[in-house]
Amino acid sequence: MSKRDYKKEYREYHASPLQKKRRADRNRARRKAMREGRVRKGDNKEVDHLGSHRTGRLKNVPTRVVSRAANRRRQPKRS
Repeated sequence: MSKRDYKKEYREYHASPLQKKRRADRNRARRKAMREGRVRKGDNKEVDHLGSHRTGRLKNVPTRVVSRAANRRRQPKRS
């Protein structure tokens, strides 16, 4: 098994324009929930985007606050 190439992974996935926008959308949703008092830093809660939005932007997707374990446990249906 070869070592994981993090530089290549960043270059090909995380640095792509679409992924930068999706990350900005996730951060924006978290900041909005913090302003509304729904989450706090260190509370082990995550902002979950409802539905399986695997492609495209997350800007106007409804969200809810769930525990970290619940959010990681829930996986989208794969076809």
